[in-house]
Amino acid sequence: MSRKRISHSARLKGPPPEQIRRRNLVIGILVVAAVALVATIAVGMNREANPVANNSPKLTSTKTAGGATGQTAAASKPTGAQSTAASQQPVVPASLQADKSAHRVTIDTARGQIVMEVYPDLMPVTVANFDKLVKAGFYNGLTFHRVEDWVIQGGDPKGNGTGGSGQTIKLETNPQLKNVRGAVAMARSSDPNSASSQFYILKQDQSSLDGQYAVFGMVVQGMSVVDQIQIGDRMLTVKE
Repeated sequence: MSRKRISHSARLKGPPPEQIRRRNLVIGILVVAAVALVATIAVGMNREANPVANNSPKLTSTKTAGGATGQTAAASKPTGAQSTAASQQPVVPASLQADKSAHRVTIDTARGQIVMEVYPDLMPVTVANFDKLVKAGFYNGLTFHRVEDWVIQGGDPKGNGTGGSGQTIKLETNPQLKNVRGAVAMARSSDPNSASSQFYILKQDQSSLDGQYAVFGMVVQGMSVVDQIQIGDRMLTVKE
């Protein structure tokens, strides 16, 4: 008995190679789009969990025993307009220039000097706390432990965002002092009255932080140094 064979023409045929390539390309595009969608949803959920308004960089924090504070951030990269602004020294408003109580504090770093003005008449509690730490040499040798596209932060003796001076102050704000490029403000935990020694300097305007963080000074010289600061750079000296 002869074996029955399937003729060549009767064999099952798969799709042609070109159709397979097109199908694989479509599948690849769908996978990339799905991953991007999941990432977008995750970022949105993270922003909603932060204590400040959505659609802007955030200062979020955790608090440890003893009143120490730590901060993390979620921020987007600067746009072209922001990059251009980053090359400019901020202009101090006329109302602040006329403040006769203002005095200067200079941060010496290996990259150059950062000179800021602080305003005790406008922010008496915050400036008194900062001045006390400066005069005690508290900041000398400490690092900038956090550097983002929009902010730098330092003043933590532990160097990891969880330390402080051992004392905290109440939150105070003043409508004349905004979270703009060059602003100097106290970092804190989710507790508004938890600011201690950590402070931040903004590289980009962040109006969503107004009224929530104690802005007490402005960089008047050396903003280009602020833009160059890297994680781990030290404040060699901080003095009035």
